[in-house]
Amino acid sequence: MASTTTTLAAIVIVACLLASGPQEANATIRCGQVLGYISSCLPYARSGGTFSPKCCPGVYALNEAAKTTLDCQQVCMCLKSLAGSMSVPYASSVLSKCGISISYTISPKADCTK
Repeated sequence: MASTTTTLAAIVIVACLLASGPQEANATIRCGQVLGYISSCLPYARSGGTFSPKCCPGVYALNEAAKTTLDCQQVCMCLKSLAGSMSVPYASSVLSKCGISISYTISPKADCTK
């Protein structure tokens, strides 16, 4: 009887693991959320001028929210789609002003596979 219970428990555990799938199966961050995090940075990223003190906390929060590789790739794709409305030098300087480094340049040609 103990052997049957152990076998059943093992089957249930394996089934649960298979059902849950890999942890990075889906990106959890969407472009609307990315925009919400960086909205106070956009005026500066588009045309320079005054750098909002609210910008870096949003950038830090976005950096913390992007936990998985897929999340980071999704953030990259969102920033890439916004890049056409930004000045690349200003957009890149937002990251340096906030002390954040990423593996790509924010531009319409960003490689989001990294």
